[in-house]
Amino acid sequence: MRDVAFGQYYPSNSFVHKCDPRAKILFLIVYIVAVFLCKNFYALGACAALFILIACVSNVPFSSLLRSVKAVLFLLLFMAVLNLFLYDGQTVLWSWKFITITKEAIYYTIFLAVRLFLLVLGSSLLTLTTTPVSLADGIESLLSPLKLIRFPVHELALIMSIALRFIPILTEETGRIMNAQKARGADFETGGLIKRVKAIIPTLIPLLISAFRRADELGDAMDARCYSGSKVRTKYKKLTFTWRDLLALLFGVALLTGVILLRVYTQALI
Repeated sequence: MRDVAFGQYYPSNSFVHKCDPRAKILFLIVYIVAVFLCKNFYALGACAALFILIACVSNVPFSSLLRSVKAVLFLLLFMAVLNLFLYDGQTVLWSWKFITITKEAIYYTIFLAVRLFLLVLGSSLLTLTTTPVSLADGIESLLSPLKLIRFPVHELALIMSIALRFIPILTEETGRIMNAQKARGADFETGGLIKRVKAIIPTLIPLLISAFRRADELGDAMDARCYSGSKVRTKYKKLTFTWRDLLALLFGVALLTGVILLRVYTQALI
């Protein structure tokens, strides 16, 4: 659980950390759209190159970014195996009974794995370089036009901020519960997958009770401070766009344009 990087903030004074959270959220949306529009490894290579450049500028260790992949490693392997055996192709490399592996299946499996890898890394970089408060403020500002139709924008941003804050808290709480059960003879490290899952199940009940207790204490604290939602609330830090944010959005637009051009060009060749 300590290896979960999503929701954790890595403090630094880099170019990426100083960018406006709204610009980073918009850039992430453009980045995700560009990754999904990729149809070949050339386009994915352009997305990967831009991500590596931003990761180097952000001063976030690559080890922290790679830890975020562990959370989806099982999904990544499951998807790879599923596509490897079920994807239809023409060039058969190996066949046994009803199982057939083709050259096209291997290509498509690697392509989807790299795509998912880039999506997870991009989302983790946003949370590693943006505090939960700034992220909530950015989301609230971007969704502010929805206030015209009485959509609870502030409450939605607050819920997301609290959820991001609770991720590292619950991670530490899980570690304490598991250590306490280890001291009482519980074994989480030996045996097969099923045995390990059964050993972890008893930790869920105290973890759930702890989460509800923390949520109840947080609600009482907000009531004691007369919290009343978005009514007559001011902000200590006001969000402002700078040249950094414009440069980030230009990079995002350039990436999306390049991916679309590669998509059109490769289709024209076919």
